[in-house]
Amino acid sequence: MFKILEKEVFSKNPRVTMFVIDAPKIAKKAKSGQFIILRIDEKGERVPLTVADKDPIKGTVTIVFQEVGKTTAQLAMLNAGDYILDFVGPLGRETHFGDAKKIVCVGGGVGVAPIHHIAMGIKEKGIELITIIGSRTKELLFWEDKLKLLSDTLYVTTDDGSYGIKGFVTNVLKNLLESDKSIDTVIAIGPTIMMKFVCKVTEPFNVKTLVSLNPIMVDATGMCGACRVTVDGSTKFVCVDGPEFDGHKVDFDQLMQRMSLYKPQEQLSYNKFKESCGSNCKCNS
Repeated sequence: MFKILEKEVFSKNPRVTMFVIDAPKIAKKAKSGQFIILRIDEKGERVPLTVADKDPIKGTVTIVFQEVGKTTAQLAMLNAGDYILDFVGPLGRETHFGDAKKIVCVGGGVGVAPIHHIAMGIKEKGIELITIIGSRTKELLFWEDKLKLLSDTLYVTTDDGSYGIKGFVTNVLKNLLESDKSIDTVIAIGPTIMMKFVCKVTEPFNVKTLVSLNPIMVDATGMCGACRVTVDGSTKFVCVDGPEFDGHKVDFDQLMQRMSLYKPQEQLSYNKFKESCGSNCKCNS
């Protein structure tokens, strides 16, 4: 059993929640880019979440998740002091920065959380870091202050212009690549469609681009094959070969198609769960 030590709700529509979990063994070993997989109870679904922060001294691991279905709705209803049955990790491969001298990290939506953990790794190595974070509107932004401390330069965008630069993260990225030829690596995490277009922006500049993929995942040990993706024409398993890949070689169209396979069933399960909560439901509170 793993205790929830802290809880913070970043936004309510959609609901984005942060948990600080007591997990000392994972906190000591987790590296940038790695993820955990959790299960609320014995009948629960296994949910992969990339590590957002860690404190090896306190023995804590921080995760951030968005309510998108039944399991994340159940998870969001838990509070500090409650327990999660399974919290396994660290899983996947850590981020390898190679000989990068200047990196641009691009975080969209909830992808800002894992970008934070990667930024920590970049800071430790003394690599120059430019960070771009974006969301649909100001209310959905979080951790601007934390990323400002880790970044040499930080840009903030909102689709509706309610805060920061109006427009998409890709607009800022393109301007940077056109004006600064010393940028040698881009790391993007966020909605799959965002990562696809980040790669389209970087490809003409021949800049190395890493993306962190989050497909359907079951066992997270490379045995079930549910998280398979096509990279450079070959089948890869995100749980053991990733989660990060060369974005210019990922078949994003196939990935998005596979991710949408069970949308009707997921929505049905989510709706039934909310109906079963009755008047005491906290899903949308």
